[in-house]
Amino acid sequence: MDRRFSNRREAGRELAKKLRHYAYHPEAMVLALPRGGVPVAYEIASELHLPLHVFVVRKLGVPGHEELAMGAVASGGTYFLNRPIVQQLGVSDRRIEAVLDDEKAEVERREKEYGADHPLDLQDRTIILVDDGLATGSTMRAAVRALREKSPHKIVIAVPVAPLETFQEFENEGEEMVVVLSPEIFFAVGEWYDDFEQVSDEEVREILRRAEKQHANSSTKPVIF
Repeated sequence: MDRRFSNRREAGRELAKKLRHYAYHPEAMVLALPRGGVPVAYEIASELHLPLHVFVVRKLGVPGHEELAMGAVASGGTYFLNRPIVQQLGVSDRRIEAVLDDEKAEVERREKEYGADHPLDLQDRTIILVDDGLATGSTMRAAVRALREKSPHKIVIAVPVAPLETFQEFENEGEEMVVVLSPEIFFAVGEWYDDFEQVSDEEVREILRRAEKQHANSSTKPVIF
């Protein structure tokens, strides 16, 4: 391992360098997947002078092995299932429905917690969709599916790190992705950070308040890089 991020803020600043052409874009916005994607996205939104919002997605954990994702559900109820994992582990439809109901409730709770329970008008917008990293990509796929239903002009997936295999899968599916690191050998997102402490709900709320105030005070004069 020859490269790591010190923390999510540094990772966000590194990503922002690759997204400079979106600075001051009148139709662009940054959407963060909470919680871990929010500090990353804040740095991008700050550097590019774009508004920051959150889009809530929850992993669907395999019953009894919750750390293993069998899919994900996004704001609005759109969900993605990893059918090979479901079939391989023999997860029944009844158990899938139970997990889905629980996670839909958690999505709604977090939307209210973050003040994100009012739908955003994303039609014809350019969305920079940010997380702190991808592993299997289940949560990101659910987010992209849900956002496609809102008719955006473009979705740009931006993550500091994703395994090469996952990165190539998204590209093969026609998604636009921006990454800093795409290692061939990959075990977990956290191994690519020195500081990968869990982000709290309070931190998310504070970052969103700071971003809203900063964007309101931001100059409209473009920066020349």
